[in-house]
Amino acid sequence: MRCNHSLLAAVTLLITACAPSGDDTSEGASQDQAAAGPRVALAPTAPGALPPAIIGQGGALQGSDLQYYEGHPETVGYLAVPEGTGPFPALIIVHEWNGLVDRVRQVADDLAAEGYVTLAADLYSSRTGSNPEENMALVRETQGNMAEVVANLNAATAYLRSRPDVTGRVGAMGWCFGGGIALSFGLNGDRHEATAIFYGALVDDPERLASMDHEVYGTFARLDNGPSPDQVTAFEAALREAGIENDLHIYDEVGHGFWLRIDGDPDVRTEPGLDAWQRLKSYLDRTLGD
Repeated sequence: MRCNHSLLAAVTLLITACAPSGDDTSEGASQDQAAAGPRVALAPTAPGALPPAIIGQGGALQGSDLQYYEGHPETVGYLAVPEGTGPFPALIIVHEWNGLVDRVRQVADDLAAEGYVTLAADLYSSRTGSNPEENMALVRETQGNMAEVVANLNAATAYLRSRPDVTGRVGAMGWCFGGGIALSFGLNGDRHEATAIFYGALVDDPERLASMDHEVYGTFARLDNGPSPDQVTAFEAALREAGIENDLHIYDEVGHGFWLRIDGDPDVRTEPGLDAWQRLKSYLDRTLGD
C-alpha cells in the first residue's frame, strides 16, 4: 500500500475552494443484525429527475449509524440499505471538507433508493466543521495521516463485501476533499471496482495512474480553480496514456461544488447537474452492475 504525498499537497490547495455556496449498528454486530436494520424503498429517479438530496428536498434520514472501523469506535459512518434481499452492489461515499453532515447522509439514502448498499464514510472521527478555519484544521489533521485514511476506507470496503446482501462489487465516490480522497483510495487502497470524482484533487502522472484497474468517472466545473480546467485536461491525458478508461466532463457556467447543492442556483445548475447524474448512473451500472 502506498501513500501518495504529492496528491496530499494538491488536496490542500483544493480544499480552500470547498466552502458550500436511527438505530446504531455496533462494529461487533452480526450480519443477521445488520440485515435486520432499516431499509430504503427502491425508487430510482425517473428520466429527467434529480435525486432529492441535491436539490434540497432530502427527507428524514432512513439509514442507520455504523461503527465499521474495528478498534475506532469514534468513527461512525452512515449506512443506507435498499429494501429487498439483494444482492446489491455497494458504494462508499466520502464527505466534503466539513465532514459527514446530513446532506451527505441524504445522498446515501438516495443512492440506496437507486439500488446500492451505501456507506457514507467518516474520516473525521464523528467531528464536523462549522466554518472554514475548523474545516481546514480537520482537513490538515486527516491529510497528515493518509495511511489511516486508506485503512479507514479499506475497513469500509471489507464491511460491505462481508454483507450477505452485497454482490461483492464496491465503488467509491466523493466531492471536493472527498473526490481527491476517492482518487487516492483508487490508487492506494484495497481492490474495488469504481472511482467517481466530483471536483477533487487530481494526478497527472501516467505512471502513478497506471495502478488504477478500473474506469474513472469525473465531473468538473469550468468556473473552478480547484481543479482548474487545465488540470482536468492534464488528468484526462494522463489517464489516456496510462490506458485507463474514463468518463470525464467539464461543465460550463458552473463553479466548484455545484452538484451537491443544485438548490443553491437551480437555474444554472439543474441542467449540468442532471447530465452529471445521468452519466453517474450509467457509469455505476456498467462498473458495479452484473
